[in-house]
Amino acid sequence: MKDSNFLKEHNGRLMWHPMTSPQDSIDNPPKIITGGSGVRITDVDGHTVVDGVGGLWNVNLGYSCQPVKAAIAAQLEQLPYYSTFRGASNDTAIELSYELSEFFAPDGLSRAFFTSGGSDSVETALRLARQYHKLRGEAGRVKFLSLKKGYHGTHIGGASVNGNANFRNAYEPLLPGCYHIPAPYTYRNPFNETDPERLALLCAAALEDEIAFQGANTIAALIMEPILGAGGVIVPHKSFAPMVQDICNRHGILLIADEVITAYGRTGAWSGSRLWGIQPDMMCTAKAITNGFFPFGAVMLGQRMIEVFEGNPAAKIGHGYTYSGHPVGAAAALACLAETRRLNVIENAAARGSQLYDGCLRLQDKYDIIGDVRGGHGLMTAIEMVSDRDTKKPIDAATAATVQTVAYQAGAMVRVSGPNLIISPPLVLTEADAAIILAALDAGFAAA
Repeated sequence: MKDSNFLKEHNGRLMWHPMTSPQDSIDNPPKIITGGSGVRITDVDGHTVVDGVGGLWNVNLGYSCQPVKAAIAAQLEQLPYYSTFRGASNDTAIELSYELSEFFAPDGLSRAFFTSGGSDSVETALRLARQYHKLRGEAGRVKFLSLKKGYHGTHIGGASVNGNANFRNAYEPLLPGCYHIPAPYTYRNPFNETDPERLALLCAAALEDEIAFQGANTIAALIMEPILGAGGVIVPHKSFAPMVQDICNRHGILLIADEVITAYGRTGAWSGSRLWGIQPDMMCTAKAITNGFFPFGAVMLGQRMIEVFEGNPAAKIGHGYTYSGHPVGAAAALACLAETRRLNVIENAAARGSQLYDGCLRLQDKYDIIGDVRGGHGLMTAIEMVSDRDTKKPIDAATAATVQTVAYQAGAMVRVSGPNLIISPPLVLTEADAAIILAALDAGFAAA
């Protein structure tokens, strides 16, 4: 490995980083992470901190999960790669499809289409939704609905259903026929409604109105996250998702649950759909499926999809990825599922999530810079920072960066996205680890 001087000299200069400008990476070189153990990461200067980001929502089991590492190594020795395109398969992917069908049975999902990650999973679900309606003789159903503030990856389809202009404007025109309804975002919404249950009703009514305006027979699917993650951990009222599913069912619209973040225990339930008591037609998963140790994803499919595609010679899926069902990824996923079940991570996610959420509420009482704290369901919490609580004016970027920088110096990696500071640590976080994150945030807000 190159020495630290080499890494620092070239940091931000030769590699373009996601979600920032090339110049920003040069002017503000990113942290160079060189090691990870348990829930801690170490940078090139030897500074070790608790990873309050969990890699990027995906390292649920921490950086020392030996069963996953061992499974990857063993699979590399046995079969490092083979395609699953027509006429070929591999034993590990077959076994994983069985385990996933068992895992997601309570969600009404029993078939898997393997991908290389979350954006691929979203793209797959959107394509299959359109094909589903064509196979049923409703070729006019091509439109997609989604929530403002929702995040669905970076492919052209995902960017089109994304509800944040930051991921759209530079790449427009995008996929036509994508429309957005207000999210159940209590802190900021067009209805000026602060009661979550009432807001859920208003957003559901807006969905009904949009369907009536577009024409139900033109809409293929609605895609949404059970809890909006990258948009700032927007937690809907418990009534919202069931209302959405009922509306979709009544109008023949497929419901796609984007659970790239929320599946496999992050919410304190095994899936976000299970948390709210719904059964989507498709579920997009990735991230924690391999603990971040291998790029991999899976779209899980329910009965409506199965009935139309299976037993139908015309239902050829003209879509796939070179690495769909990659045996090394499948081996990692099998080991992750086993370890996730063995540790029963949903219990710790719920307990530590409550600890962090309650701690952030105490920080809100202490610092006026904190406008809103969102979370309370597992290990996903967001703090929305403002420069004025009364007007809810968002914080300036420099002050937000100060919070993040000082928190890192004080012992925790946290992530700032716009005015939101997002906390999504591994699900094996301890009580002491959570306390370190809260103390680091305290230091960051004090400095700001």
